[in-house]
Amino acid sequence: MSIDAVSGVAKKSRQRAGRLLTVLITIATWLITIWYCFKAIIFSSFSKNARMHVDIITREWSQSLVNLIRLRIHVSGDFDAQYQSGKPCIVMCNHSSAYDIPVSFLAIPGSLRMLAKKELFRIPIFSQAMRASEFLSIDRQDKDQAIRDLATAKEKMEDGIILWVAPEGTRSKEGELLPFKKGGFHLAIETGATIVPVVIKDIHQVLPTKTFRMSISQDIEVRIGDAIDATDYDISERGQLVDAVHQSMDELLKPALNIDSQN
Repeated sequence: MSIDAVSGVAKKSRQRAGRLLTVLITIATWLITIWYCFKAIIFSSFSKNARMHVDIITREWSQSLVNLIRLRIHVSGDFDAQYQSGKPCIVMCNHSSAYDIPVSFLAIPGSLRMLAKKELFRIPIFSQAMRASEFLSIDRQDKDQAIRDLATAKEKMEDGIILWVAPEGTRSKEGELLPFKKGGFHLAIETGATIVPVVIKDIHQVLPTKTFRMSISQDIEVRIGDAIDATDYDISERGQLVDAVHQSMDELLKPALNIDSQN
């Protein structure tokens, strides 16, 4: 796999994985994930610099997964130019594949963590690894807990955690941008975060949602957009913030980027 800072991608032909290969990749993916979950739990429990070790572990896990399917990642845009140290930062990314998260770990620098569904924190081993790795969740069904969760999220982001949020809330089948849910924008306004729009183009072809069809040896492109400051909006203007981020991501997903290609 290669990660190149590029503005255009010369794509090679992807290959459709057969059923047997897909099954083997799936089994290997689970085994790799369980192994790295144990590593995250152990290092978080005994390391003096747990966050740094988790950063390394999440990227090693991601590298292992994309290597399995020979995924080639190309990055356009400069995340560091959008990120302000010490200010809460939320990466809002489109969601159309199970590989969105490992690709994001490899394409975006820093201590990236996911805003996860609370149901995932009920899965043995996986839940312990997420808690140890500083993954976050917000329980909107419990008002008191939601207040505590928001305070924790703000504290973590001010301390250097970059929060990854999928504003669509569910995976898009054909790679199109679905309507956004407003929870992540509520969080952005309440924590005074900078939102960095990110899209992963063509990732839906790797493993489309609700199917068992997998493609391997594929090029995908991560496009990083210009930051949007949520402090320019209040809660009553949340809809306007949603529209601004949706428009930015929709533009990023457009096919034509007139630049030199590499690879």
